[in-house]
Amino acid sequence: MRSAVVLVGGEARRANGQEKYFFLYKGRTFIDRLVDTLQEVVDEIILVARDPEQCRRFHRIEGVRCITDIRQGIGPIGGLHAGTLAAKGDLIFVSACDMPCIEAGVVSYLFTTIGDHDAAIPCWNKEMIEPLHAVYRREVLLEYLRDHESFSLRPMIRAINTRYVPVRELEPLDPELRTFTNINKLEDLERINQQDHNGKDSTGRDT
Repeated sequence: MRSAVVLVGGEARRANGQEKYFFLYKGRTFIDRLVDTLQEVVDEIILVARDPEQCRRFHRIEGVRCITDIRQGIGPIGGLHAGTLAAKGDLIFVSACDMPCIEAGVVSYLFTTIGDHDAAIPCWNKEMIEPLHAVYRREVLLEYLRDHESFSLRPMIRAINTRYVPVRELEPLDPELRTFTNINKLEDLERINQQDHNGKDSTGRDT
């Protein structure tokens, strides 16, 4: 069984306090686009929110389960902890909620390429990795997150048997690597919408 955990509990400080998962891209919200894509490749989708009030904002979305952080105020690793406890799959795809262009083929490839490793994490180079667009083995996460000191994902990634997946391996599935498009600011949203309007992809090249 394959699970997906989507972290929606961020404070959205870099987006002027607006909820990024309800931003519109190509006429649909980020969260609707993300859920539809993930439903192609996983058996369950879990949204991890800050609190019950935030969870209620997703009641209209069919086919997902929304839970809340157990360990409050510790960032993405807190959402990963709660999502891992709730997940039923042996493998978990973990995503941020501000990635409206995630490609199903790339996610499927990460599930396949993990092999006997504990995680399959895309990387641009040794320093630039995508821990919130990656597949993890549930039992390994449970063991690590049971007793950890750091709030950062990087110590965990270094501590487990990680398969670093060079992004060039993913280009046959997503030539422009749009799957990694990340919207942190309103200006980023305006840029990708304008590029599409002008017939250009997220890199500014003609489509």
